[in-house]
Amino acid sequence: MKESDVILAPLPQDDAELKYRPAIVLREMPIPYRDLLVCGVSTRLNQYIHGFDDIISPTDVDFTSSGLRSKSLIRLNFLAVIPRRIVRGTIGNISKERHERLLQRLITYLTNA
Repeated sequence: MKESDVILAPLPQDDAELKYRPAIVLREMPIPYRDLLVCGVSTRLNQYIHGFDDIISPTDVDFTSSGLRSKSLIRLNFLAVIPRRIVRGTIGNISKERHERLLQRLITYLTNA
């Protein structure tokens, strides 16, 4: 697994249950643990936060490589740090440009006081 990969990982749901969902690997945390900072992916486009989240659709150049099946919302407001060992697998990856855009949006949000 590497940064920008689309993985299947157990993420907490509204009811506090864990469910395997697609997620984007944003960063690998420092050694020795190497846990993954991820953001969830959803088909619930109505949860979109303009200027923060990102929508990936079949017309995007990296949609096919993402392994996603339908237009989806990459939710920067749905973050988790997960151990690598619980990841079920990698289904694809997003472009370097999209990955960098997501990181920049998160950095901007976190550093604006």
